Amino acid sequence: MAVFLVDAETMAEARFGTSPLTETLAALNILRRGQPLPWHRAWRDRHVGAFHDYLDDDPVSAAIVAHAISSSWMADFLTVPPARPDMTLDDELVALESLPDEQIRADLAHVRSPLAPELRGPGLARRTGALLRWVWHHTIEPDWPRRQSVLRADVVSRIARLGRDGWSGVINDIRPGTRWLGDGRLQIEERPYPPCDVRGRRLTFFAAHCRGGWISWRLPDRFGIVYPVTGIFTEAALNTPDPLRRLLGTARSRILVQASEPISTTAVVAATGLPLGTVGGHLGVLTEAGLLRKRRSGREVLYWWTDAARALVAGAAP
Repeated sequence: MAVFLVDAETMAEARFGTSPLTETLAALNILRRGQPLPWHRAWRDRHVGAFHDYLDDDPVSAAIVAHAISSSWMADFLTVPPARPDMTLDDELVALESLPDEQIRADLAHVRSPLAPELRGPGLARRTGALLRWVWHHTIEPDWPRRQSVLRADVVSRIARLGRDGWSGVINDIRPGTRWLGDGRLQIEERPYPPCDVRGRRLTFFAAHCRGGWISWRLPDRFGIVYPVTGIFTEAALNTPDPLRRLLGTARSRILVQASEPISTTAVVAATGLPLGTVGGHLGVLTEAGLLRKRRSGREVLYWWTDAARALVAGAAP
């Protein structure tokens, strides 16, 4: 297994955040995969035709995509953690678009060799930047406010859980293969890579609408863990048991199901598509009924199940 060696300083300074470039890479990976997860399918179906048209018109970009991502690795030049969370895509792309062609070719060859003939020419950084901007502008940006509210709600939920359960409560289910082992050891992969010493370095966790997440770094001082946001595109999560729906009504039961873990009002709005006022009213009723707890965290108010709600939902399940 692969392990990050961490110390108290690293974990105390660790941050959670969002990244437009990370979100764009996640979208690129979903578009190129033939078998998306069920909750990614509707989004992919809307955009995959235009994506393939773009690649058909640009053989260099098509070759970059073919070499940049495999089932076990993503080209290193793509996966540099941003200098800080919540940068703009253009700011994040500055470093990537300044890279020399030789470095990009070396990183692509590490993923898949031999390199396609289309990758022998100049301007690979510029073409990669154009590809990522296309994915962002055509498939993400129109829906970015809703997406970002879901991502930020997940971040708030993770921070709240950290205060309650410690790092093991946050990390053990954050992405496949990642576990808190204790004694300064953070497992990041089940595959047998050598340990990586990140003591005294910067570690950031990035929520994204992705399949399984990935590990990123900019040696020697910047490391990142990308993880799937809770409830992404969750049409399935909106399916509530019939007895619960008959008892509480469709909208209120959907809201209750969303609050199995701490979740903000804005995240419930994003997940259910219900108006803010409607969500706020239902959250108030569920709280007064003893089914939800609430606590302020920064500018957000988080809601989550009481024991009574947990028992009610479990009893209503088929």
